[in-house]
Amino acid sequence: MTITKNQNGSHLDLALEGRLDTTTAPQLEAELKQSVNGVTELVLDFSGLEYLSSAGLRVLLSAQKVMNRQGSMVIRNVNETIHEIFEVTGFVDILTIE
Repeated sequence: MTITKNQNGSHLDLALEGRLDTTTAPQLEAELKQSVNGVTELVLDFSGLEYLSSAGLRVLLSAQKVMNRQGSMVIRNVNETIHEIFEVTGFVDILTIE
């Protein structure tokens, strides 16, 4: 998985490409822990994301909990397959998906 980071003050954009699974979830988790301090708006761009596993969902849930305390988190450009995963797991009710 490739993570492209773009930070502008308290606004952080992370674009994900590839697979967010058991192997790559720790990479995103580490990036978020390192980067979200002082961030009030987190945008995750999933236009290049092909696959999402339960390990990836766990990292997203954790990030949402942090951002609920300090601002907002939005997930954009979700493909049909990943949107279906969000629907089946109930994450559409937890996450803000545009």
